[in-house]
Amino acid sequence: MVEILGQSLPLILLTVGVVLAIAEAIAPGAHLIVLGVALIVAGLFGLMLGALNVSGLLLTVVLALTIVLTGSIALFAYRELDLYGGKGVGRTKDSSSLRGATGRVTERVTSTDGEIKLDAGGFNPFYRARCISGEIEPGEEVVVVDPGGGNVVTVESLGGGEDEIDRELARGRRKNRSRETEVE
Repeated sequence: MVEILGQSLPLILLTVGVVLAIAEAIAPGAHLIVLGVALIVAGLFGLMLGALNVSGLLLTVVLALTIVLTGSIALFAYRELDLYGGKGVGRTKDSSSLRGATGRVTERVTSTDGEIKLDAGGFNPFYRARCISGEIEPGEEVVVVDPGGGNVVTVESLGGGEDEIDRELARGRRKNRSRETEVE
């Protein structure tokens, strides 16, 4: 069996893997868990192979391949499972993804000037804003109706106004009432 500083290689891999996993628990998001998992699996696998008296060179090659394979699988799983949440947080968004986004007014919004902070606005959630008519005061909740382009968006107040769904529901109620009066 291969030994380093008087310890078997699989035992060293296992120990380093556990230390990296603990370091990831202390400092989440450092991606140490990927290498930690690969080293833990390789260390455990190496201990099993060591019990079978596998030669030193073969054991080293098998452990190296195990680390690469397990590390690749762990990295794929880490990215796909999104363990820490926030997939895409901090990434720049294209303007079309802002349509329907909600936020709050930080500077009064008029037809020519204003600023909002979007709830899910990416790395920099502050956008210059315009409204179609009237003014929207600071603190009011708004929705992006036209993302435009760049960092200027057109917004509409959510405070008490009807949106498209509310108007459609009201139309449906009026239709039902008119049908009910025709039947009677």
